[in-house]
Amino acid sequence: MPHLYGDTIKLREYRREDLPWIRMWVNNPEIVSYLSDIFLYPHTQQSTEEFLESMLEGKPDGRGFVICEPGSEQYIGNVNLDSIDWKNRVGSIGIVIGSPEYLGLGIGTEAMKLLVRFAFLELNLNRLELQVYDFNERAYRSYIKCGFVEEGRLRQRLYKNGRYADVIQMGLLRSEWVDERENGDLSKTREKRE
Repeated sequence: MPHLYGDTIKLREYRREDLPWIRMWVNNPEIVSYLSDIFLYPHTQQSTEEFLESMLEGKPDGRGFVICEPGSEQYIGNVNLDSIDWKNRVGSIGIVIGSPEYLGLGIGTEAMKLLVRFAFLELNLNRLELQVYDFNERAYRSYIKCGFVEEGRLRQRLYKNGRYADVIQMGLLRSEWVDERENGDLSKTREKRE
């Protein structure tokens, strides 16, 4: 798989030496509180190793990248296409920035834009989708910047931190992405359409 280069980050393949970096966040409440319920209980060393091994072996319905610093190639997080439906050309996206010091710097937005471009231009997907919790406002704003549209809400679908939260379904079509690239700024184009 090729490396993808952004202005401040690089997306590269998973490597065995990423294990300690992944272990640093899989049980960090500040990071996993925004992720799915698979992080509800502590992750064992073995479960992290199994995840990494699955990424190293590759899955027919998924493609994944490590988000890293371009020079050192040090692990920052990861962004993955999961459950790719090759017939219907649809991919689901998951992303995590693994260290609190990297949050809020635009790294997630840049990584997402690189993955979206790769998914549409290299994999020829037609639709990308993801879910985000209503309390994860930083991620929601990032996805809007990348062109994603809120398609619906699963009201009070998630119980987290002592309250029920909505799960927001978001999607981006290749035709929208191409149109927005040709017409300039994503947010301005989005405003015109709404």
